Amino acid sequence: MEKLEKRYDFVLFFDVKDGNPNGDPDAGNLPRIDAETGHGIVTDVCLKRKIRNYVQMTKGQEAGYDIFVKSKELSGIETFLNYEIKKGFAELNIDLFASTDLEGKKREKPGKAQGKEVDKTRKYLCEKFYDVRTFGAVMSTGPNAGQVRGPVQITFARSIDPIVQLEYTLTVSAARDDEKSYESQVGIQGRKYTVPYGLYKVHGFVSPHFASSTGFSKEDLDLLWEALVQMFEVDRSAARGLMTTRRLVVFEHNSALGSKPADELFNRVEVRHTGNTPARDFSDYTITLDGVPLTEIKTVVKL
Repeated sequence: MEKLEKRYDFVLFFDVKDGNPNGDPDAGNLPRIDAETGHGIVTDVCLKRKIRNYVQMTKGQEAGYDIFVKSKELSGIETFLNYEIKKGFAELNIDLFASTDLEGKKREKPGKAQGKEVDKTRKYLCEKFYDVRTFGAVMSTGPNAGQVRGPVQITFARSIDPIVQLEYTLTVSAARDDEKSYESQVGIQGRKYTVPYGLYKVHGFVSPHFASSTGFSKEDLDLLWEALVQMFEVDRSAARGLMTTRRLVVFEHNSALGSKPADELFNRVEVRHTGNTPARDFSDYTITLDGVPLTEIKTVVKL
């Protein structure tokens, strides 16, 4: 594996048409929105879930690419994080109920790791799980494998323009329960919420310093770029409508510390709404880098 030695900052644009990109359970699953400006919001957690799903689907159980925070919807199994941590200790043959730890010190609490046991297992879990060494993880629960700060950090996505939250009434024509009347089970049964169209922008950062501590490699980074471009293609849902990655602009610095502030680089990428009516398609926008329209999905700028 090639060591990551440079800093990277990136800007990702994706859009949604007639779908709900990220429902808010505290608001009846309405599309998330900034209440003051009306701009749409998609959380970093939502985007990380899609990256995890992509890696899980494309890499399967390939060594080093397992996913710690698995989705039951995708894997078909219930995942308990403390169990995964316990399994890590077992695979390293570390007995957490022994009277002494790996350094021969008295164990303070049976079933709880301490000292080098924590460090050894944390490193092992970074090697085993792609999402742990990429995004980090809190593994101090249960038997305690410590905490990992990931080298890849992603902001909330925010729509370029304010969005409209549309509500549709759903009807059902087939009854389910034969012990209830047919009339009580058909007709209006619920609501569906969508955004007619929204172009979203999200910023991301990759730190080689944290990568060195988790083992995040250049190969892992290439997989991240691949996932950002393809993650919506393998995650279709009627509820989410049509979601597509439109542009990914990667700024590759010439050193680990970087040569320019991220904000200065992000300002080089501009978005302009070219129509006089509310946007309903990506063609209603023009995205430029230093004034030049971007036509490729992925653009790498070496500084």
